Amino acid sequence: MSRAQRLAMVNRDHPDLTVVRQCALLGIGRSSVYYRPREADGYELQLMALIDRQYLVTPFYGSRRMTAQLRAQGYPVNRKRVQRLMRLMGIAAIYRRPNTSRPSAEHKVYPYLLRGLEVNRVNQVWAADITYIPMARGFLYLVAIMDWHSRYVLAWRLSNTLDAAFCVAALEEALKKGRPEIFNTDQGSQFTSDAFTTVLLGQGIAVSMDGKGRCMDNIFVERLWRSVKYEEVYLKAYASVAEARAGIGAYLGFYNEERFHQALGYQTPGQVFEDEQRRCLQQQEGALPSDLRTTSRPAADSLNLALSLS
Repeated sequence: MSRAQRLAMVNRDHPDLTVVRQCALLGIGRSSVYYRPREADGYELQLMALIDRQYLVTPFYGSRRMTAQLRAQGYPVNRKRVQRLMRLMGIAAIYRRPNTSRPSAEHKVYPYLLRGLEVNRVNQVWAADITYIPMARGFLYLVAIMDWHSRYVLAWRLSNTLDAAFCVAALEEALKKGRPEIFNTDQGSQFTSDAFTTVLLGQGIAVSMDGKGRCMDNIFVERLWRSVKYEEVYLKAYASVAEARAGIGAYLGFYNEERFHQALGYQTPGQVFEDEQRRCLQQQEGALPSDLRTTSRPAADSLNLALSLS
């Protein structure tokens, strides 16, 4: 379980186990049970919103350049504050780094499988990524799972923490709509966690992870973030999580079903995804013996699904 899930299990009124004993059993520090995070003040939220906008334009800016950019706009910040805010937002400068870090033993990093691969059909490659969502008071994290060929957003989730649980929930929802051959992510701890990769490997899906600092490896999801923020998030100041969930949900519905994409021949992602899935099922159905093609529609659908997952 994630740290947030284990924290939620602590019962301060337990008749037999003290809080100290519960923390020991769950492997968490007692101070984390009593700690109440201080909300970011209005000035820091403003700085985070400015950093987020600048990062979309110049993702190669590190804390030094970001600090200089903010100072040029009249915000007297130091680099330490910018570094802290960028860590809190989960963003870092995009560039090739020397191989000085080593993944922890429990977080295996998988090789990048998309180099030179031609992606020409739905459910060939899916990708996932996380971005920061500013609100009027506070912020959230958004994860989305996308089919690369059709640009169709299969599932998404919002969270106020960067644990793996909300990413796993989005993945499980997406897998109800199909199964990819390859699933590509960055090397974030949410995606390298056992909770996430176990779901993929259990479905027989090949796991692919971007090289460090390679923003172009997940370019379609990065373009999605730009669209979501400039066409929805920055136009509104969400006052609550419920308002953010409703607004982002409505936009992603529009993105999937109404927003035409030039790269898709001015079709919507939903049209491309559903048409190609239907065509694939029809081809499989046409390859079946005639006695199976005459089965009832639900039975045929079940059989087609089984074939697509085999």
